[in-house]
Amino acid sequence: MIENLTTEQLERILETLPVDISFVDEKDLVRYWNKHETRTFKRPVSVVGKPVQSCHPKQSMHKVNQIIDDFKEGKRDSAEFWIDMAGKKVYIRYFAVRSTEGTYMGTLEVAQDITGIKAIEGEKRILDY
Repeated sequence: MIENLTTEQLERILETLPVDISFVDEKDLVRYWNKHETRTFKRPVSVVGKPVQSCHPKQSMHKVNQIIDDFKEGKRDSAEFWIDMAGKKVYIRYFAVRSTEGTYMGTLEVAQDITGIKAIEGEKRILDY
């Protein structure tokens, strides 16, 4: 349960995940992201507390706004995209974050370089040493 975690433990867990995470609150303000130094999509620290619209290129803003609007209106709970970028395949997913009562609390963005994952074949059942 989350109540048994310290803030430092939660922060370290989020930094350890092999994905980039960003959280935008119900007012469309950027509140958090992990992996500041190694992110696929780098953002200046000054963006925290500012509208999410200031983090995306103009050509993708209509998509970002549509996803958030759909989440707020309950039309969808997730959206996914994948792009080719600098020789990598990047998988980007957005999730509506809702309270236990279903109220929209914000949007979670998860981005991951899946180039290595896509190359996996066969099975690996033994730990490498």
